Amino acid sequence: MEENNHNKQIKKRKIETDLFSDEITKNKLVYLVVKCANFAAIKHSRQRRLNKEKTPYINHPIGVANILVEEGEVCDPAVIVAALLHDTVEDTDTTFEEIEEHFGAKIRKIVEEVTDDKSLPKLERKRLQIEHAPNSSHEAKLVKLADKLYNLRDLKKEIPEGWSIERVNEYFKWAKLVVDGLKGTNIKLEKLLDDMFIKHSETKGKL
Repeated sequence: MEENNHNKQIKKRKIETDLFSDEITKNKLVYLVVKCANFAAIKHSRQRRLNKEKTPYINHPIGVANILVEEGEVCDPAVIVAALLHDTVEDTDTTFEEIEEHFGAKIRKIVEEVTDDKSLPKLERKRLQIEHAPNSSHEAKLVKLADKLYNLRDLKKEIPEGWSIERVNEYFKWAKLVVDGLKGTNIKLEKLLDDMFIKHSETKGKL
């Protein structure tokens, strides 16, 4: 199906405001996560990761959400949904208004916090990530930690197409600066990231 028809597959239904209350029901939670996963899959359907296998891009947001649940022991539905959606605005034609329409203002806010402004030069975007990290909401910090952990693990497995070892090492250095600003958010994820930074430093950046 052509990409311009993809949005027609996304049901135009707002998430009820009580989905993020303490009384969220099991049925509502299942509906929310499945709707979100489908939304992200449609939006990222034509994208691939920059690895040799050209794996579907949707593997990344799903992997980030899985890190939060499995390794960070995060059970907040808003955080998991935001993780699944965290690259939709930055990397597809999705708008923040669309996120709010389908998933509510709370999810929009988290996604906004983890989205880079691609109209800015890359170095400026990276600088702003470092600058904004300490002042992000707790929910956004969790998504950022899991996102960095996923990407760093990917880099250790193989160098993306068009990347040099030097660029990988620079990414590690930059990621550590971002993570340093997220400390005090989730001890489990922070420990995993710290271990990666130490190991990378000890091997002098060799992959």
